[in-house]
Amino acid sequence: MNTPDAPTRTSWRASYGKRRPAVLATGLAAVLLATLGTVPAAHAQTAHPEAADCPPNLAGKARCYTGQDANGAYYTMAVPARWNGSLVVHAHGGPDLGDSSDPSRSTEDLDRWSVMVDEGYAWAGSSYRRGGYGSRMAAADTENVRRLFADSFGRPERTYLHGQSWGGNVAAKVAETYGRKPGAYDGVLLTNGVLGGGSRGYDYRVDLRAVYQYYCHNHPRPTEPQYPLWQGLRPDSTMTSAGLRARLQECTGYASGPADRTAAQQRNLDDILAVTRIPERSLESHLRFATFTFRDIVSNRLGGRNPFSNRGVRYSGSHDDEALNAGVERFAADPTARRDLSYDSDLTGKVSLPVLTLHAIDDPTAFVEHEAAYRATLQGAGTSGNLVQTFTKETEHSELSNAEYANSVATLDTWVRSGRKPTPHSVAASCGAFDEKYGSGCFYDPGFQPSSYASRVRPRPGGLDWPAMTAAQEQAWSRIDGVGIAP
Repeated sequence: MNTPDAPTRTSWRASYGKRRPAVLATGLAAVLLATLGTVPAAHAQTAHPEAADCPPNLAGKARCYTGQDANGAYYTMAVPARWNGSLVVHAHGGPDLGDSSDPSRSTEDLDRWSVMVDEGYAWAGSSYRRGGYGSRMAAADTENVRRLFADSFGRPERTYLHGQSWGGNVAAKVAETYGRKPGAYDGVLLTNGVLGGGSRGYDYRVDLRAVYQYYCHNHPRPTEPQYPLWQGLRPDSTMTSAGLRARLQECTGYASGPADRTAAQQRNLDDILAVTRIPERSLESHLRFATFTFRDIVSNRLGGRNPFSNRGVRYSGSHDDEALNAGVERFAADPTARRDLSYDSDLTGKVSLPVLTLHAIDDPTAFVEHEAAYRATLQGAGTSGNLVQTFTKETEHSELSNAEYANSVATLDTWVRSGRKPTPHSVAASCGAFDEKYGSGCFYDPGFQPSSYASRVRPRPGGLDWPAMTAAQEQAWSRIDGVGIAP
């Protein structure tokens, strides 16, 4: 929503010089109160964007601003000196697990994604109003920062969503929830996105949590208070990440060279990796998620209810599959908990905007098969004509080539402006011009197609059809009081 004198798409150049953040505090507060509903008392007085130092690599290239919205979410904005009139709204990954909004998160993300500003796009990103899980909350905060930007600087000519990692799920949720409003968003770029949604997207971490405990017996130890593994970690535990790493090292020797591991450690490591299909280099980060983020989801967001299941899953690849399947802890989801997690973070595929994705084939964190899940989701919703997926031969999660990021946003912009849908081959072909500027390389594999999600992550009974949450389910669930995850 814009104030009555907000500029149109064709008037931003004339309006920008007149609409400085310093004169907008009253109007901005009014817009927030009118569009965002009841404002928590602690954040009822919301400051306008204040001038701030830009990250060093944008010094002299842009003006930067920071602030905190009516819901308590800190945000960062940047307007390039040579603004092309369009805006990139960024959704960050994670989720972080702090109790409140982290003001440094959006500033750090601007530094990481400064290539967008180098390409002439204004940039706005929210740190979200709190840490912890909540895709719809993060989507609302992402939409809020778009409104704040438009109110402060005028409505951009074009507005693009960019989601990275878990932020890919958030941005896809923004597109489905707010993207049908005329003029809100024009296109979506999802990079290395976690696109399988919440109810299925973490099943390999559910398996890791159970399989790890079967082999290691130290999380918890027999001498410690026992709890069901679907909790991730008992609510009152004081375990730290360092403590978890020590237990993982004790059981598997993962941080040591093969020659320095005991035979038992090597066999445990081999079995865990083979059964879960998780890369060795990211084993610790996935176990950390299956410990601390699971605890947040279960204890803090779902009132202690279990959204996870491994009933009906047959584990294989170990040195003794029969013993593993007989001895691994089994559990079934609480239907209401699974519904609430699904409503919060699963995708319906009902997106009417052009969507371009970029994903490293050997991403160790968000497996490339998430892209297969997303394509199946849009196919199930009848919207796959809006999707173009591109893949690169890279091996990282959030550190792909800047030439590819610049190429991707330019491709999306051209698609939106011209109406001509690109192909993976045309995207690969256009990258060279950006590599001349950034020198970071172009690593596209235009012929690659990921295998199905079920080829990488063992499906639960009934879990082969996509979308995981249909539009009809979403509509029906939305009528349930208290459904989902509270902001």
